[in-house]
Amino acid sequence: MYAKGMTTRQISDTLEDIYGFEASEGFISDITDKIMPQIEDWQNRPLSDVYPVLYIDAIHYSVRDNGIIRKLAAYVILGINQDGLKEVLTIEVSENESSKYWLSVLNGLKNRGVKDILIICADGLTGIKEAITAAYPKTEYQRCIVHQVRNTMKYVADKDRKPFYADLKTIYQAPTEEKALDALERVTEKWHEKYPNSMRSWKQNWDAISPIFKFSAIVRKVIYTTNAIESLNATYRKLNRQRSVFPSDTALLKALYLSTFEAKKKWSMPIRNWRQVYGELSIMYEGRLPE
Repeated sequence: MYAKGMTTRQISDTLEDIYGFEASEGFISDITDKIMPQIEDWQNRPLSDVYPVLYIDAIHYSVRDNGIIRKLAAYVILGINQDGLKEVLTIEVSENESSKYWLSVLNGLKNRGVKDILIICADGLTGIKEAITAAYPKTEYQRCIVHQVRNTMKYVADKDRKPFYADLKTIYQAPTEEKALDALERVTEKWHEKYPNSMRSWKQNWDAISPIFKFSAIVRKVIYTTNAIESLNATYRKLNRQRSVFPSDTALLKALYLSTFEAKKKWSMPIRNWRQVYGELSIMYEGRLPE
């Protein structure tokens, strides 16, 4: 029940309604605290030496701290391992982002055995690019296209959303980087008068957006649609619907950990077309993936 996002009060009420069994909120909290050593072991478990693709994403929650409600981010690091299976490597709850923070997170992965990552796909998290360069200098940083599009569309009026989105697709679905740059110029020129700053971030972050253009459509789909982490985030967002505020960051971590294991029950198969994806990555990053 806790894993599905129910609060200790809701669990207490449910137990009494169904079974006539009285259990205080404190008692239920004490029971769920029993998993804290398990969480610590999970956060420190050894990892694979190579991950072809890693996704980093954030979900925000309200957490009570000494009577004050703060917004905290839960940073989820999801890997696709060599067998094409999804694997949550760690969940970090934090208030601040910086290159120093992200370097400590990535060094934590190194200390758990991760020697190489081919591609890290993330939104424009503060300091992430610099941290990747320091911790994994050979790793490609790919700006998440889903987030890039969402951030652009935030400033577009409803009546323009459909044609604007169709124009953005001509950029990230272009067959080559050269064609993508041509499309970027066309889209910028078309919408500049109405939305003068809408395309600025595309140009500013092009070095992190452009790596996808060297891949086939099959590999691009793995990298830029981020379906893998979006479905996981849907599980985590249910927690927000059940609780407006978590009583502590520990309570949030417990709920995220248990929700992760709920989501994992469905992860029995490799992601679609994994053999083709793995083959292309093996050629593109020669010598870095086991044959």
